[in-house]
Amino acid sequence: MPKGDRSQADIRTWGLRFAEHFKDAPVAIFEDRRSRSDVNAWRALWRHSPKQHDTAGVHAVRILNWAVQEGRLSEHHCHKLRRLYEVDRSEIVWTPADREAFNAVAPEWVRRILCAACETGLRPADLIKINMGQIEKTPQGRRLRVRTNKSKRLAHIPVTPALAEVIDQTPKDQLLILTNAGGTPLTAHRASEGVRQWRDKAKLSDDLRLYDTRGTAATRLLNAGLSLARIANHMGWSVRFAAN
Repeated sequence: MPKGDRSQADIRTWGLRFAEHFKDAPVAIFEDRRSRSDVNAWRALWRHSPKQHDTAGVHAVRILNWAVQEGRLSEHHCHKLRRLYEVDRSEIVWTPADREAFNAVAPEWVRRILCAACETGLRPADLIKINMGQIEKTPQGRRLRVRTNKSKRLAHIPVTPALAEVIDQTPKDQLLILTNAGGTPLTAHRASEGVRQWRDKAKLSDDLRLYDTRGTAATRLLNAGLSLARIANHMGWSVRFAAN
């Protein structure tokens, strides 16, 4: 199991759906090439939602791979299932105009989330954990020292003037830089939902999500002096993708 609660919940949900659908079938059917059509028929139950359709396939293959590794199957024939859902969000960014419209209506605790996201490029799961103990002084100013949750890589993120304002306005007795309106810790889901709710109230495009601040941040980090290699390492991208 992965460490993330959301990922664990997704695996349980889809694993149980797979088990329920194939509960009367002998395991050996997955060693037959025709089982691929059976798995595709199961995925088709979610054809109305391409993303769920593809997710079903991902988790079916995860289970079958595990079965092969554990010796429950000698092989299976469900590799590289065709996907329906394709998306490229690399060009979706929060423009200065978007942020200005958002900040005009959103409460302070949500404005702080969006600002920190745009300035650091951290995923929501990492964003909600940044704290005052991760701030280090450098000859050029300050930086955040963060070990990212997904890649487990250590990232050093320069504190930009906008991020410095968020940090400096954090109450002295508060360890976490970002909290909810009551000053208590956030979950990644609540942070994303907070931004989504106030994005809608600001009448901005529903394409904009908290996750889309990563492209915005990459440009800002380049302007702050980070090399493309460091930005790529921090974002989990290839250097070519970071350059583009």
